[in-house]
Amino acid sequence: MKYSIIVPVFNRPDEVDELLQSLTEQTLKDFEVIIVEDGSSKPCKDVCDRYVGRLDLHYFVKPNSGPGQSRNYGAERAQGEWLIVLDSDVVLPRTYIEEVEREMKRQPADAFGGPDRAHDSFTPTQKAISYSMTSFFTTGGIRGGKKKLDKFFPRSFNMGIRRDVYQQLGGFSKMRFGEDIDFSYRIVEAGYQPRLFPEAWVWHKRRTDFRKFFRQVYNSGIARINLEKRHPGTMKLVHLLPMVFTVGVILLVLISAFGRAMMHYDAGNWHTWYWVALLPWAPIVFYSLLIFIDSSIKNHSLVIGLKSVAAAFVQLMGYGFGFLESWWKRCVKGQDEFTAFEKNFYK
Repeated sequence: MKYSIIVPVFNRPDEVDELLQSLTEQTLKDFEVIIVEDGSSKPCKDVCDRYVGRLDLHYFVKPNSGPGQSRNYGAERAQGEWLIVLDSDVVLPRTYIEEVEREMKRQPADAFGGPDRAHDSFTPTQKAISYSMTSFFTTGGIRGGKKKLDKFFPRSFNMGIRRDVYQQLGGFSKMRFGEDIDFSYRIVEAGYQPRLFPEAWVWHKRRTDFRKFFRQVYNSGIARINLEKRHPGTMKLVHLLPMVFTVGVILLVLISAFGRAMMHYDAGNWHTWYWVALLPWAPIVFYSLLIFIDSSIKNHSLVIGLKSVAAAFVQLMGYGFGFLESWWKRCVKGQDEFTAFEKNFYK
């Protein structure tokens, strides 16, 4: 068997149904599917049972330990030469496995990753979130597209690795967030080279509302400091941009508020303070217009363009706040990873 597709699942039976349906439609069939139920209170066994006979499907249940350890659990039971790790909230185009196979034949690889896209059926909010996570004008350039700002590292929503390499590296670490980047770093540090397969893309639904999206990117910001602690020197300038953006927006808003306050307390210089209150909003408005226009054109929708403005600020500032919290706890207070984030990740 060539490929083992491993999917950790936590309380997402409806998403698993869509993913499994897309797997039944693949043009190449040389794969098995391993679903690992990670302590869910809403299991997907009934969904999986409907695909018995349509897929070479194996369903396992285990206590909750996070996605990384669930992938390892699945990998230990896999038979394929290649392990393909997917998130449960992705849907595959019919030619996904075919494109992976074609890229393998073109140039051998030890590991790979592919981009993600928004499906036409996604809600405007999902499309806006997808835009914010893939756009050059946010930090999407580092996530696996053709135009990226940093060296490519596969993400666990769409990642493949030779089984022998996976076993040699011991699989995913016990990090509860950022574990896929940690794994990618370890792949490179061991002398292997992950490669982008640009046509092996997936539809990625991500979060369905901005509150959940904020928590996701907040945790990503926390993970960035933890990753630097584990892999010194891996933090690049691009990783600092959301934090700089966050601090910049806060400072601009505070300067504007100060100007508005002084308009009342120093009425004689009203016009001067008026401009102090007004001008800080110029870069914020300019950036918002840039996102609005670009997203509206790409998505052919003014509504999605408007939501993309909110999504971009949530993505950058959520990441920025998480980064700052992690920097304070790990770098200033000197706490270790477990102590600093036990309530967040290690329940």
